[in-house]
Amino acid sequence: MQQLVFIGTQTQTIAHFSQLSEGKIVITANCIEASKWLSQYNNEKPVVILFEKGRFKKDLADISYIHNKFYHTYIVLITDSLTKEESYRYLKSGICNTLSPNETKENFEHTLNFIFTRQHQFRNALRNQSSIKHFHMPVMKRLFDIAFSSLAILCLSPLLILTTIAIRLESKGPVVYKSKRVGSNYRIFDFLKFRSMYTNADKRLKEFNNLNQYNGEQEVAYEEEVIQANESNDMDEIILVSDDYVIPEQEYIAQKSVEKKNSFLKFENDPRITRVGRFIRKYSIDELPQLINILKGDMSIVGNRPLPLYEAELLTSDEYIDRFMAPAGLTGLWQVEKRGDSGKMSAEERKQLDIQYAKNYSFAMDMKIILKTATAFVQKENV
Repeated sequence: MQQLVFIGTQTQTIAHFSQLSEGKIVITANCIEASKWLSQYNNEKPVVILFEKGRFKKDLADISYIHNKFYHTYIVLITDSLTKEESYRYLKSGICNTLSPNETKENFEHTLNFIFTRQHQFRNALRNQSSIKHFHMPVMKRLFDIAFSSLAILCLSPLLILTTIAIRLESKGPVVYKSKRVGSNYRIFDFLKFRSMYTNADKRLKEFNNLNQYNGEQEVAYEEEVIQANESNDMDEIILVSDDYVIPEQEYIAQKSVEKKNSFLKFENDPRITRVGRFIRKYSIDELPQLINILKGDMSIVGNRPLPLYEAELLTSDEYIDRFMAPAGLTGLWQVEKRGDSGKMSAEERKQLDIQYAKNYSFAMDMKIILKTATAFVQKENV
């Protein structure tokens, strides 16, 4: 049986679930007490949290905190009833199931058995991960990266200092911009760049969505996908629920189908970029802090560009998974291809070149890419 943890203060409800569990339950008054207990818990038994419904907004904050900190625990909401809006919000915050404060023993045991089965399946999946193929950085490639990045940082230190001063003088905000990126083996790390945009520019993506080079194709495709989905939908609407959204199944299928075809964002004449930013982007100076990423082992000199989380999550199918069986790189194959066509390249072309590099990379290939990068260093237009 699982380890049960109750969060709440209603004595009658506590007594009822203590009786149902035959006293094998830990009682905590709030999220803080439960979190302290969970942090010290070292038993192999999976944990199920019984969360007593209270004030709506506080519940959502507490459940989200527990769900994010103890991701593999199941959280069951104890409540008599929920509105449609409450159901959606509780599901999104991390609730997995519900039980009544006066739940019958039969239904209580049935729910725990279901949760136990799901937890057992998840644990088996984790154990089987050892057999999954992983990318391992070749020793020679790593030694070259360390030597090259160390020498480059030393030689370019005057340029790094001048760039820092210029960015600081033009606009407020940190000089170096950090963003979460996905590299080899889907590993997430802090990706470093000189800040070339105004502060909080990444939060304004939707305002400039009409400038996305791939967006026109995506809007037409999405409309076609939705029409086809609705025409073929001759049954009652099915609602899909996840940790992040609640959405009709047909709309979800249409949306994801288009997103996978157009999972990259790229703007022409991006209005979010500062004047210094345009200059350092034109000469690729904004990329230089990634030499520190290379020195740390997050990246390599040559590899596939690490992707933002919202792009990487769209490339997890068997069709594209090989892309992540290569190191994340400062430069790569697609960066030195098709520069004659104004630097433009379709999303699918980029993905296929990344896969091609992952399957065929070698030291000789890396040297060729480095030499081509030097000739393509000054870009013909802002991309």
